[in-house]
Amino acid sequence: MNIQVTEQAGAQPTEISQADAKPELTIRLCGPRGFCAGVDRAIQIVVLALKQYGAPVYVRHEIVHNRYVVEGLEAKGAIFVEELNEIPAEHRQQPVVFSAHGVPKSVPEDAQSRNLFYLDATCPLVSKVHKQAMRHQRLGRHVILIGHAGHPEVIGTMGQLPEGTVSLVETIADADVYTPIDPDNLGYVTQTTLSVDDTAGVIARLQERFPNLTAPSADSICYATTNRQEAVKQAAEGCDLFITVGAPNSSNSKRLVEVALRAGAKHSILVQRASELNWDEIGDIRTLGISAGASAPEVIVDEIIEAFRARFDAKVELAITTEETENFLVNRELRDVPLTQEDMAWVNGVRPLSV
Repeated sequence: MNIQVTEQAGAQPTEISQADAKPELTIRLCGPRGFCAGVDRAIQIVVLALKQYGAPVYVRHEIVHNRYVVEGLEAKGAIFVEELNEIPAEHRQQPVVFSAHGVPKSVPEDAQSRNLFYLDATCPLVSKVHKQAMRHQRLGRHVILIGHAGHPEVIGTMGQLPEGTVSLVETIADADVYTPIDPDNLGYVTQTTLSVDDTAGVIARLQERFPNLTAPSADSICYATTNRQEAVKQAAEGCDLFITVGAPNSSNSKRLVEVALRAGAKHSILVQRASELNWDEIGDIRTLGISAGASAPEVIVDEIIEAFRARFDAKVELAITTEETENFLVNRELRDVPLTQEDMAWVNGVRPLSV
């Protein structure tokens, strides 16, 4: 892990009374953290659609699992719905965007039957899992999807396949009792946002029980999930508190909370905004770790760091494990629409605090 020490900006007063002195705090700021390329692309699609077509732009389900992002897009003119029948007839010429988590095949079919213009913001790595699952099924294998029941990504992946051709396995306990019709003709894929370690255990148990189980052609867990978990593993040991910025319905953010505890953080919490911080519970800490889920904006990371700087004499260490260069193109219909730094400042922030 590469640790870079960043001193606080600003001159220090020459004399500080002992009563007024802030306690010292080291903040280990993980990198990579926050938006992945798929989330960045999905948000850009909504922003660009608003610029190109004007408000309202409808979005089926939360574009990503983060209330700050959703509310920010609502303020710009996006309207979030759970089903396409919620779009009023007079707005059917306005675009509807499908979320980054992906949708069942039935959703674009429904949109076409309603003569809706839709933009698919499904993460390309989720689309890759869809293709892997369909390939298994096309080759006659029953598909095992390792994932969390009810998660939109899982619903979308299962919805790519005919009924009865895919089974959901969540845990090692599920793998122990899973009873397929043809145990020699199975293939698996995984949800992209799972814990790498937990998933490895489930896969190992399935392979132990079904030696002919066919793996996908490439790892289903996305690069960003893996990178963020590895960064947390490296930074969390010895932290009095580890904070993951993210939403309670964000699968990858919740996994980071668990990873931090396993890696040696004394306490690990999930926080959406600085206003949620309970300072009485935080108490007297000396080392704080911070990361952010793949759907959490950098501006909230900055907000939380500033909240600690208001109460502590804070020194930030950038705990970097790798650099990410991935970038996914937006839909062809939007590629000629200019996107400026100002268009995205509400989520990316304007100060270079970040890795």
